[in-house]
Amino acid sequence: MTVPKPEPHALDRRSLHERIAADLRDEIMSGDLAPGAKLPSTAQLKSRFKSSSATVQKALQLLKDERLVVGRPGAAVTVREHRQRTIRPATYMAPAATGQPYRWLTETAKLGRARSKLLDVREATPPADARLAFGLPEGGTALLRCQLLTIDDEPVELVKSYYPLELARGTAMMERRKIKGGTPTLLAELGHPPRLSVDRVSARVPTQEEYSALQLPGSLPVLRTLRVVYSDRERPIEATVMAKAGHLYELQYEFPPE
Repeated sequence: MTVPKPEPHALDRRSLHERIAADLRDEIMSGDLAPGAKLPSTAQLKSRFKSSSATVQKALQLLKDERLVVGRPGAAVTVREHRQRTIRPATYMAPAATGQPYRWLTETAKLGRARSKLLDVREATPPADARLAFGLPEGGTALLRCQLLTIDDEPVELVKSYYPLELARGTAMMERRKIKGGTPTLLAELGHPPRLSVDRVSARVPTQEEYSALQLPGSLPVLRTLRVVYSDRERPIEATVMAKAGHLYELQYEFPPE
């Protein structure tokens, strides 16, 4: 006896409006629905998803809350003008030239008005993966510098950078103020230039802190990057945890063929 295969949605326990939003979100993020494009009409979406008008409107409201689409009274719902912004980490990892701003600010300014807000500077226990990168014992501490990066006043990334205390003590890194050119420039000036950066990227449900700082609309995943920076003799000089909204930003890495 042949057992019939279940319908694709049969194993999806989300409500119908969440499933509709998920499919439309994918089309927006992949570019099938281009920036500025009109979404299908309510009648078309009702027919496609075999749903009611109310369910379609709930799905569209989710996308509006996520800042993926724009709806105006009496007008069609459209995809926002910039869907996912593409961040290229390799362009701002090197130290800035003497007297120049932090490279993240100069590179990201191509996308809009880029700013950084320093939120915290203190000794703290890093998360386990960052702590292990430094070889710290359980409960060991490092210097934490936490900042929020924005583009056009929209939160982009919550950044928590940890530095070995033996490198940070007695330097401007210990002070609650911005550093000209950023910490990579200061570390290079102190004789610890970056030689290798290793990124580990994962998608996770946001923490309470990330949810609030990034002004997220729900439990959509964030992209979490753990970046460990090594200097001469493979000495780890920085371990940074970065979180950004996964539905609004994407990372682009470029590798030469081996």
